[in-house]
Amino acid sequence: MEIHNDISSFKARNPVVTIGTFDGVHLGHQQVISRLKDISRDYDGESVIFTFSPHPRLVVSPEETNLRLLTTLEEKKALFARSGIDHLIIFPFTKAFSQLSYSEFVEDILVKKLHTHCLVVGYDHRFGKNREGGYGYLQQCAERLGFKIEKLEALSVCNDHVSSTRIRDALEEGSIERANQLLGYTFTLHGTVVEGKRVGRKIGFPTANIVASDPNKIIPGYGVYAVEVKFNGKQLRGMLNIGTRPTFNKNADNRSIEVHIFDFSDDIYNEEITLVFAGKIRDEKKFSGAEALIEQLRKDQLTAIEILSEKKSL
Repeated sequence: MEIHNDISSFKARNPVVTIGTFDGVHLGHQQVISRLKDISRDYDGESVIFTFSPHPRLVVSPEETNLRLLTTLEEKKALFARSGIDHLIIFPFTKAFSQLSYSEFVEDILVKKLHTHCLVVGYDHRFGKNREGGYGYLQQCAERLGFKIEKLEALSVCNDHVSSTRIRDALEEGSIERANQLLGYTFTLHGTVVEGKRVGRKIGFPTANIVASDPNKIIPGYGVYAVEVKFNGKQLRGMLNIGTRPTFNKNADNRSIEVHIFDFSDDIYNEEITLVFAGKIRDEKKFSGAEALIEQLRKDQLTAIEILSEKKSL
């Protein structure tokens, strides 16, 4: 996969293009990508994903503070690379670009710069200033400017429509299994280990405190989760608590992330770490004292081991 941050000298053979933010690169997106690759083979062309950085909402509505991303840009790059596409364009989304009409975008970028042979869009495709670029308008553009277009219908999994919104809702509810089912892979969170209050160490359950690599990355709902922990070439298992600690870190919604890694006691401050969510153990709750908490943590560990043992390597 070739990554392009500039399109001034972009070249591809019979480019088959799709456009979007692709937050999550979920099963619905994967359906579009699969079709994109099929069409590119049919036309002896090359598959092209056109996406943006930063996320358009950060530019168009900078006053908003509720943007929650399923995937960071680096995570999206990895998922796109895994999908087997030929080209990934990461276009700089600016205030000036946001004012571009859809007609200007299609003519100046899709046709004149990319030389699009075929455009593939999802069922709910809307783009351009005031989201004016719907499928009907695109059909007119395709006829006038000489490129082909194909629209894909919505994808459902177990009678549930696949969308980034539904996956965010599932994560907020702590429904990790449901979120993973709609994503088509296991939800991950990347971050850095930072200094904490060392409370867990005093009761025999030391924890690593994590700050997410992107402040807009969604943090699952409050509770205790079974996770696989990856860092520095190691792949370990643990249980993770998500709670609230307003003065502690910069995570979205002031959520604290504390992971207890099983059979591990090394100092890993400042290490970059990846948390892979296998399932939820229980909701967060208060305890009458240290002994009650320790007893519950022992039960949580057994439950986490059981959940993780049922999964293949995540």
